[in-house]
Amino acid sequence: MTYPTNIVVLTGAGISAESGLPTFVGTDGLWNGHRIEDVCTPEALERNPDAVCAFYDERRSEAVSAEPNPAHIALAKLERHWRETDKGEFLLITQNVDDLHERAGSKNLIHMHGQLNAAFCVECCWQGPRHGRLEGIRECPACERDGLRPDIVLFGEAPRHMRQIEAALEKCDLFIAIGTSGTVYPAAGFVEIAKSYGAQTIRFDITLPPDGHQFDQYFHVEASKMIPKWAGDLIGETSPHQHSLLLI
Repeated sequence: MTYPTNIVVLTGAGISAESGLPTFVGTDGLWNGHRIEDVCTPEALERNPDAVCAFYDERRSEAVSAEPNPAHIALAKLERHWRETDKGEFLLITQNVDDLHERAGSKNLIHMHGQLNAAFCVECCWQGPRHGRLEGIRECPACERDGLRPDIVLFGEAPRHMRQIEAALEKCDLFIAIGTSGTVYPAAGFVEIAKSYGAQTIRFDITLPPDGHQFDQYFHVEASKMIPKWAGDLIGETSPHQHSLLLI
């Protein structure tokens, strides 16, 4: 059996949902009762920054009360094993803005949509951690102007670290997508990039795959139930005849 060398994992809202955090947006276009246009766009930020800050303050409070689930913990354990045994490169990309991966122990991590525990100043471009409220308290610690906003990628803004992500996808020989719909770009196109460079691709999600999906294998299952087994297979915690998920 040939094991992968370089692994890229993409996680979406589904993995956080299993820790009790609501998924991003429903079919009615609302998120927690709010119109997306009122709280998640650059126009909303310009029109009413305190409303946008209040919305993400609430999301941050929800994330603080949540705990990493077995899938988060298994991914952190897999990364640690990959690093300690020099097997290759391991990169975790998340579309989520919570810190559950960090609290589980993940280190080599990209938040392509920003983070709830960070703020950004629209006046001087200061960027840094923020663990308190932003609503009504938007004074920047650098320029002292009321320019702080959540360091979150709003609708219409570009995702972060795309060059680093694309470089990792070109080098990986195993790409895993967990808890993501596979319909929102650019993340939905990551599997195409990885496959074009010869990577094996696997998707774990509770939703059915879209028509014409390009993953080599698909598992219709909750991440918290399957990812610990999958990671254990790669680490070698199961006997050789039990490696049912190693498909390389």
